[in-house]
Formats: sequence, C-alpha cells, structure tokens
Amino acid sequence: MSFSSSSDLSRRRLLALGGVSLALAHFPRAASAAAARDPRLVVIVLRGALDGLSAVAPIGDPDYAALRESLALSPVGEKAALPLDGFFALHPAMPVFARLYKEGRASVVHAVATSYRERSHFDGQDVLESGYAGPGHTESGWLNRAVFALQSSQPARRLGLGVGAVAPLVMRGPAPALGWAPQVLPPAGEGLAQRVLDLYTHSDPALGAALRAGLDADKIATSGGLTGDIAKARGGMDQPNGMRQAAMGAARLLATPDGPRVAALAFDGWDTHANENGLLATRLSGLDGALEEFEKGLGEGWKDTAVVAVTEFGRTARLNGTGGSDHGTASVAFLAGGAVKGARVVAEWPGLKTNQLYQGRDLAPTQDLRALMKGLIADQFGLSAQTLAEKAFPDSAAVPPLRGLIAG
Repeated sequence: MSFSSSSDLSRRRLLALGGVSLALAHFPRAASAAAARDPRLVVIVLRGALDGLSAVAPIGDPDYAALRESLALSPVGEKAALPLDGFFALHPAMPVFARLYKEGRASVVHAVATSYRERSHFDGQDVLESGYAGPGHTESGWLNRAVFALQSSQPARRLGLGVGAVAPLVMRGPAPALGWAPQVLPPAGEGLAQRVLDLYTHSDPALGAALRAGLDADKIATSGGLTGDIAKARGGMDQPNGMRQAAMGAARLLATPDGPRVAALAFDGWDTHANENGLLATRLSGLDGALEEFEKGLGEGWKDTAVVAVTEFGRTARLNGTGGSDHGTASVAFLAGGAVKGARVVAEWPGLKTNQLYQGRDLAPTQDLRALMKGLIADQFGLSAQTLAEKAFPDSAAVPPLRGLIAG
C-alpha cells in the first residue's frame, strides 16, 4: 500500500573538535533560479532505536490497536494522537512537527531501515552512520564523505559541523569539520582562554588554529545566551533542554553567512525497553523542541534547510512484560524544514498481521534509509547518484536515491 499523504591523544581530539577551517567544503549551486538557494542539511541521529510505531502510529491499520495494547494511540480520547493523513497519526508530544506538517514543511518516511538486520545497538549505529552495508567501518561517516566529495565541485566554500563532545561518526572523516559542544561545565573565563590560545599559537600553531576556531564557534553558538526554559535547566543530549540547547547553538552557526552548511547531531536515550509511554514522550518532546530551535535560529536560512532525524533500527511490534518494546527492525524518519516537500507520509506500508511482520515480530522494512539520504543530498546539493554510490555509501549502486523529498 502506497502513501504519499597521553597529551598527543588530547591534542588530536582538540584538533578534531576545534574544526580547523584550512580546507573548506565546496557546495555546487544549481543553475538558473535555484542558484539563489543557500541549501543546508542537518542530520540528527536518534541513538537507541526509536519506536516508529509509537512515534507515527498507523491508526488506520486494523491490526494496530490490538497489537500495540497500552502503547496504542487513537484518533480521539485520552491517548489521542495528532492527525496527519487519516491513516497515520503523530505522537502528541510533537506539536511543532504537527504544525510544520500542516504548513507543508515536514514529512515522514515510514517502514524505513538500514541494510542491517541484527539487533545490536553498536553495530546498528555503525551501519547507520558509516553508510556501509554492514558493521565494522567506524573510521568515517557517509555525511563527511559526501562533504569531501563536494570539495571538488565549484564555488562557495562551506564547513561541515559536528555537534557534541565527540563529533558523531557520521561527520567524522577526511573532510575537515567544525566542532562545537554545548556547555556542561561552567565556561572558563576569557582571560584563561586567551592565555591558553597564546600559548598554543606560539608552541603549536596547528593546535592554536583549531582552538581559535573552536572558541570562535562557541562565541557564535552561545551569542545572546540561552533563552526560555533552556536557561533554567541544562540537560544532556538525552533530555529536552539538552536537545534544544544543541539545536540552538547549531542553528546559530548554520545561520552565519560563511558558516557551516551541513551539520550532524546525536540525541541519546531512545532505547525504551521499559516504561515506554513516559520515556518516549520525553524524548520526542526534546526532538520537537530541537526542530523549533532550528526553525527560529536559522531565520531566513530555514527556507533552504532540510532536517532529517533517523535511528539505527526500530522496535518490536508487540510489547514486552515491562511496558516497553525490544529491539526491532524498521522505524520512521522525520523530515522538516523550509526546503522539504511536506505534508506527506511516504510509505509502502507492509501491514501488521503476524505473517506480514519481519520474522513475525517487527515492522517490516520497505524503504532503504540509504535511498532517503541519497535523495536529500542529491536534491539539496546536486551530488550525482554515481558519486553517492561510490563515495558516500560504498557499493550501493542498487539503491537509487529517493527523489522528490525536497520542494522543487
């Protein structure tokens, strides 16, 4: 069914996070009217395996309610979901995404998965972020390699951005990327920072350049301070305030005229083995808030932006004995931004009868996540299908880009 509705280690780490901008990524601009666009792409990795059947519920499937029991959402009542297209409905913790969907600036891709078919978080995240067909490739990520491939193209120079104490794997690799992490500890005074910068500028110029880039990035990301509820309580990247803070800083960096144009963030805590109703609502509200911060912080840049949130695999269709769900297969991807062709749930729905479930237990995958990512990169930046198959997602020529996710 189709729906469209030792000190050296520290030095290397600081160099990686400082984001040396000696070699900048080049993004091609399309011809004619599209030349006025200034495209941006944000990838949010949801680590821990998001339950796609709870995040975007197929309430029109006759087998859904009985299968999901206490996790099931409904069109009305105490557990009412936010309507999307009549068949699918959104978790009530995501009112911002629901608004963007209605405005034609958000879409969903359902029953989507990587090529990985086991249930290890470590290996699943490796495959999701490395872009390879199987695990064991943790030296670089597909997004960084895509940026590197774009360096050989023409004109405007742009940086990649990795957000976090350590950049997500998806943004690590041969293309130099700016690094920024939200403050967890109280910041050092400007005097101390300047003394350290002076020291490294004279004793280790490369490290000094990285440190300067990092300090400049932090100054932009935190300009104006934190606002609203974020100022009251900071949290990690598995909590709503932490997710908002990370998105706010990343948006400020992406909004600068000569700043990065491709960013990667990772939000933790999506492993809902127990008490899923409460935990998932908290995580989804954080993701929803992050989308709102990108919308506000990017300003005019929002109209050319696509944000995609993806996870390593889904969760079981049936509940376990602790009010949660276990590791599964297919899940959902969220798309939002002014560049997105919105108000659609894109899915080849596999059904939820036992004989339709993957191995009799999971939502069956009908869409390859690599096709989604290829389509976004191709439509936003013009990278060819051949380059994507050879460089970003090696040995994936049989997986064509999913086109039409970006507004024409």
